[in-house]
Amino acid sequence: METKHYDVFVIGSGIAGQTAAKACIEAGLTVAISDKREYGGTCATRGCDPKKVLMQFADVMQNTTQLKGLGIKKRPKIKWKAVKKFKTSFTKPVPTSTESDLKELGIDLYHQSPKFISNNEAMVEGKTISADKFVIATGHVPRQLEFEGSDLLKTSDDILNLKKIPKSAIFIGSGYVGMEFCYMLSTMGCDVTMIEVGNNALSQFDSFLVEKLVEVLEKNGVNFMFNTNPVEVKKLKKNLKLTYEKNGKTKTIKARKIFNTAGRVPAIEKLDLEHANIKVDESGILVNDFMQSTSNDNIYACGDVSSKSLPLTPLSGLQGYIAGHNIINGNKKEFKNPLVPSVVFTKPQIASVGYSEEEAQSRYKNIKVFKGDASDWYNAKKEHAEAYAYKILVNERTNKIVGAHLLSSQANETINIFAMAINEGLTLNDFKKQIFTYPSYTNDLKSMLKDED
Repeated sequence: METKHYDVFVIGSGIAGQTAAKACIEAGLTVAISDKREYGGTCATRGCDPKKVLMQFADVMQNTTQLKGLGIKKRPKIKWKAVKKFKTSFTKPVPTSTESDLKELGIDLYHQSPKFISNNEAMVEGKTISADKFVIATGHVPRQLEFEGSDLLKTSDDILNLKKIPKSAIFIGSGYVGMEFCYMLSTMGCDVTMIEVGNNALSQFDSFLVEKLVEVLEKNGVNFMFNTNPVEVKKLKKNLKLTYEKNGKTKTIKARKIFNTAGRVPAIEKLDLEHANIKVDESGILVNDFMQSTSNDNIYACGDVSSKSLPLTPLSGLQGYIAGHNIINGNKKEFKNPLVPSVVFTKPQIASVGYSEEEAQSRYKNIKVFKGDASDWYNAKKEHAEAYAYKILVNERTNKIVGAHLLSSQANETINIFAMAINEGLTLNDFKKQIFTYPSYTNDLKSMLKDED
């Protein structure tokens, strides 16, 4: 069988893969790209973008709940079919437009996951292809849970495509995805239980703020079960039955849907990476600062699948650019982890940037911790919000802000102000001199940095 050769073969059509592929084709290299799913990647088709379209309707419901009796007579009714149709208007065009853009650039497209057969060869669509360089940008997939009946569990893909809001649902895993969707479904009338094997939710975020968020969700009907281990799932006539262990006892709980939200892992299982001497660990494909495999010089990996990335779209695009640049010009551009804010789109939202309190304490001799509950401040009171809180960390020696953690309805936006402040090395005095709009959540940030009397 004849082997088709390319200068560069990209695996994965999300933002990382697209960015690398476009850079290489524009530099005059021959390029192909493959994907086993629809073109466009997770974020645009089944992740961040469609999730946020749906989430805003949950926010509307939550807003009216908070203001009920204060001018709002009753909560609105959500037409889920119309909501889904609106969401689909964003996702449906993506695969076609992505393929069209790539074809127009002269990139060959394949619709299957390749399997490596040597250091520079792979099988795809029954064909043998070879390439001087491969770029692996396959992203993440849901972590598989290993217990009887786990094949009955649904994933975030299924939540985005629900035909209707279920009467009841169980989530296994309280990370970003689990917390966001448990908020969304519970706000829209679903009876939600959150199962977590650990002793707290959102372990990556500040516990002071997470506890307040959990309290809000509990007040709104979410049943949290920590230190709980799922054992088995069985299908009943209408429901699913989950058997779990807690405090040494075995019990059961029923729900119409059970979702696996126990995190995501690098999507590498079906690539046969061992045939190409590509080393991996639980963080993904092991790469150096040039986004090049540490064990095979022909391979670059970028985006969520690489060992140097957080699962955030801005980082994927940056790493795709670096991988493409280094393939074209030789390894000259290094990836240095930028300061990246992150957010959980519940209501209130929880957002973080910079060091955690524990990280700051280990890094600096002395830190100032500005921490407080702001639920009685104007912005929270006008919304009748159930929680508003913050924790800001300052290096006492330099008086510079080194970490910020926010819980509010606008945290996804206001955290960016602190990201800019940390990037620019602003001191407390520098920050307090800034003039912001009033009244606004941004203006509140200066009040968070006042010493207690």
